[in-house]
Amino acid sequence: MQNPWPNRITLLRLGLAVVVVALLAAPPPPSGGGRGAVAGVFLAAAATDWLDGWLARRTGSITAFGQFLDPLVDKMLVLGPLVLLVADGRAPAVGVVLILFRELAVSGLRMLAAVRGRVIAAAGGGKLKTAVQIAAVGLLIAAPEGAFLFAGLVLFWLSVALALWSGWIYLRGHWDLFGTKEEA
Repeated sequence: MQNPWPNRITLLRLGLAVVVVALLAAPPPPSGGGRGAVAGVFLAAAATDWLDGWLARRTGSITAFGQFLDPLVDKMLVLGPLVLLVADGRAPAVGVVLILFRELAVSGLRMLAAVRGRVIAAAGGGKLKTAVQIAAVGLLIAAPEGAFLFAGLVLFWLSVALALWSGWIYLRGHWDLFGTKEEA
C-alpha cells in the first residue's frame, strides 16, 4: 500500500506557496518583521520538497501524481514570489524572465521525453540551481535594504547563471529527442 504522506506534504507545499504569494501581494507589502515571517513560511515550504521526496523514496511510495505535482509546485513556489519581488523592485525582471524561459524549456523537454517513452530525472545541476534559488528568494523576501539585500541579489544572479547552465546541460544531454520519431 502506498504511503499517502509524500503527496500530502507536496499539497501542503502548494498551500504554503499560495500563502507566500498572498502575503507578498497583499497591500501594503510586508515590511520589517513581516518580511521575515513571509521568508520563514517560504523556507518552511522549500524544506518540505526535500522531505516529501525522501519519504516517497524511503517508503517506495513514488506515484504518478507525485511525479507530476512535485516539480510543478516547486516552480510555483519559486516563480510566484520572484514575480512579486519584481513588482516590489527587489528582483530584476530580466533575470526572472530568463529563469522562467529555462523552466519552460526544461518542462517542454520533459514532456517531449515522456511522449517518446523516456523520463528525464532531476540532475545535480538542477538541484544546485534550486538550492541557490531558494536561498536567493528567501533573502530577497526577508532582507532589509543594504548588505543582506545585496547578498540576495548576488545569489539571485548566481541562480540565473546556474539555471541557464543546467538548462543547457539538460538540452545537450537529450538533444536526440529533437530528431524525427524514428531517429529518437
